[in-house]
Amino acid sequence: MTDSKKQNNRVEDKDVITEEKQAEILEKFDTESKVRKFSSKKVVIVVSVFAILYSLFHLYITFNPMPTLQARAIHVSFGIALIFLLYPTTKKQDRSKIAWYDWILFLLALASAGYLIKEYTAIATTRGGIPNTMDIVLAITTVILVLEAARRVTGIILPILALVFLAYPFVSHMDWMPVKMMTRPYDLGDIFGQLYLKTEGLYSTAIGASVNFIFLFILFGAFLAKSGMGQFFNDLALAMAGHKQGGPAKVAVISSGFMGSINGAAVANVVGTGAFTIPLMKKIGYSKNFAGAVEASASVGGQILPPIMGASAFIMAETTGVAYGTIALAALIPAVLYFMAVIMQVHFRAGRQNLKGIPKADLPQLKVIMKERGHLLLPIVFLVVLLYQSIPIGHAAFYTIVSTVIVAAFKKSTRMSIKDILEALDSGARQSLSVMVACAVVGIIIGVVSLTSFGNVMTSSIASLGAGSLFLTLFFTMIASMVLGMGLPSIPAYIITATMAAPALAEFGIPILVAHMFVFYFGIFANITPPVALAAFAGAGISGGDPMRTGFTSLRLSVAGFLIPYLFVYNPAMMMIDTTGVGINSKEFPMAPVLDIVLITITAIIGIIALSAAVEGYFKTSLNPFIRLILGAGALMMIIPETFTDIAGLILVAIIFAWDYLKDKKGQQNINIGA
Repeated sequence: MTDSKKQNNRVEDKDVITEEKQAEILEKFDTESKVRKFSSKKVVIVVSVFAILYSLFHLYITFNPMPTLQARAIHVSFGIALIFLLYPTTKKQDRSKIAWYDWILFLLALASAGYLIKEYTAIATTRGGIPNTMDIVLAITTVILVLEAARRVTGIILPILALVFLAYPFVSHMDWMPVKMMTRPYDLGDIFGQLYLKTEGLYSTAIGASVNFIFLFILFGAFLAKSGMGQFFNDLALAMAGHKQGGPAKVAVISSGFMGSINGAAVANVVGTGAFTIPLMKKIGYSKNFAGAVEASASVGGQILPPIMGASAFIMAETTGVAYGTIALAALIPAVLYFMAVIMQVHFRAGRQNLKGIPKADLPQLKVIMKERGHLLLPIVFLVVLLYQSIPIGHAAFYTIVSTVIVAAFKKSTRMSIKDILEALDSGARQSLSVMVACAVVGIIIGVVSLTSFGNVMTSSIASLGAGSLFLTLFFTMIASMVLGMGLPSIPAYIITATMAAPALAEFGIPILVAHMFVFYFGIFANITPPVALAAFAGAGISGGDPMRTGFTSLRLSVAGFLIPYLFVYNPAMMMIDTTGVGINSKEFPMAPVLDIVLITITAIIGIIALSAAVEGYFKTSLNPFIRLILGAGALMMIIPETFTDIAGLILVAIIFAWDYLKDKKGQQNINIGA
């Protein structure tokens, strides 16, 4: 072994992130990971069997559907029962065993679904949905159990928000309430009947998406992980970009984007892939803060990257009624522009600091990787084909899970044993809990909004703040989405803003898909927006950087993500859809003219490259502040979808790029002459 390689290995050993360190960081920034570690093997087996049965139930009802209310009740009740087994009451509680009272909560959770199943016919027919005393008792019990389960998994903010909404119908008729917010009086039967006996409360469309689609795709992700897909993505990204200028940072962007698109969990993705990519970035010379920020920006961006887009895309399909394939297609160009912006900033930073890639001799070979693990891409390709063939989403997910097991068996290194399959079923059930309980709590909010028409009040308030201006309305909607996103996981943040803020955009004739995509973006990017930027803070935890500096660096790397939503609102051709003559509640969107798509894509790409150079202060050589300002102005003019601004921006950008290119060439000639 050469001396240089020995030195490289010493650096890697020093910076390696152990599994224990990963778990510590994940628990610090992601409450979903703070689970019990049982000392009793019998308890481990009991919990695992329950989790596996939970997964098998969802696979069974895919082709053997139950009445909607019953299926959603089982999904929620069995899920929160599993939460009481897995999650301790407090941080300081002994995690090696299950507290006696958690067994009681476990049984109460099961009783909640059992009661609805037993009384389903009477509720639906005899009583006509009018609750009796026992209905109300079970409803109140279930709401309390859901809120407590959510507190353990997601933290205190979401349950408090739900309680604030839940308090509203109790006081909305009182004289001291603002006139716009006053309603008729509601009793316990009105409120808790809405939440427990109907599909407009706890068991709303959000839970419908969770039980029908999201669970299965999380399970699919668990099977992919068990087959070694994560390592495959890392190796593939290394082979493709590891040797390039600033290679490890580009590897982080590519691999994190791939994984984030599948699992949709920003913080977990930062810790999982960052444990591998961040030490590599630091090794070639990137600062701690920048390395953590790159990983955070890419992991968050994975949630907007087709073909899967995490769980939120399926909730959007369920909420809007727009086909999943249309949503994925509409998200493609904006997502590509976002990732291009991050990669270009990484590239220009490497050029400014003269950071080289990893020698090809130290990297895995693309041919070898594809030969050994390339077959793992087949299930993803199969899934995309099924989805675009209008196969029901749940059926497509089921077929893809089966295909993953079959395809993984092609090679011994990826083949799954019976134990692996059971572990994937167990893991998928556990990973689904955070989404399930968040959707259930958001169901409380949706139920109150539906009962009291509070959503109309919020819509009119946002419209009033916008004072008839589309831009101001977009701005205030963005702020609302980001504030919610700072304290909530991206899924409940999206659902809440989609329920209350997105309708305000309909006042300006903005189609439903465009409006929902707008709030979706800003709810996600709150994860890297200080002062509460959990994904960035997790990146700093791995890199050893300063959390706030890492957060602001992530914000800068993601600058395109804050511009793109405005652009596709003003010109939906960026989403490849034609909204001309389409109603605001339309579920069908024809393809935009190809020429329009091509033109806006080309100008936006050039604008993104120019904006990245302006932000980093480097193209071929370092750019002074005045040139950066002009280049930034030209970039924004190109990104704005107007013919005049495109031409003016292109002229400015072309002049500066040409000037900098000649400056660099002259500098190289002087170096050669001097040599």
